[in-house]
Amino acid sequence: MSEIEVMPELKQIIGALLFAAKEPVSLAHMRHVFTQTAEQQGGVTKDFADVTEPMLVDAIAQLNDDLTSRAVGIHVRETANGYRLVNDTNCGPWLRVLLEKGKPNRLSRPALETLAIIAYRQPVVRSEIEAVRGVAVDQIIRNLLDLQLVRVVGRSELPGRPWLFGTTQKFLEHFGIKSLNDLPGTEELRRLEAEQIKRQKKEADAESTAASSSEPGAVEEGEDDADGEIEGDRNDEVEEERETQ
Repeated sequence: MSEIEVMPELKQIIGALLFAAKEPVSLAHMRHVFTQTAEQQGGVTKDFADVTEPMLVDAIAQLNDDLTSRAVGIHVRETANGYRLVNDTNCGPWLRVLLEKGKPNRLSRPALETLAIIAYRQPVVRSEIEAVRGVAVDQIIRNLLDLQLVRVVGRSELPGRPWLFGTTQKFLEHFGIKSLNDLPGTEELRRLEAEQIKRQKKEADAESTAASSSEPGAVEEGEDDADGEIEGDRNDEVEEERETQ
């Protein structure tokens, strides 16, 4: 006799998968689970063998609506790596006591500022971060590396080939966003950076034009004019003395 007494709905199976998974589950991974289950178990599980990603997305939305409407304390969240079950934020105080977490693990203001610079400017070297913040950030970067919010993504071509830093998948999950494009203000930041580059280019062109126009002949001509003015003043003084006499 089959272990399945009542055929579950697709959203029920997805809810069970998300509940059991320790990490976010992607749509591709879910499809793989349904395919493998159909091959290994057979029977009624074959009814879900050909499930598509749009079907999964629709079922996840139904599951989330059910959880939210019934106020069970959890809901489904989409992250960078897929979907996962998370607790409602207003239930956090009780969970922290249950899990003996003590105070919530909040990032300090300097850490948030450093992390923001890395997120918006990545890949970025330490010296560039310090130039923006105006202080040393060695220890802060080490802490962010330990928290797995930041990672080394390569080396710069600058002298000494310093490390380049960027954000991680855990960073996206921590802030509940799917990609860096979802960061608040990214479009405005890109616009300001484009304007800054354009302004710097314009200033460089102006300096180049000014330098090219400062030729030796022009300087000598200016000096001659100055000498002519001085000589003219002296002649006026001589005329005044003659009239007085």
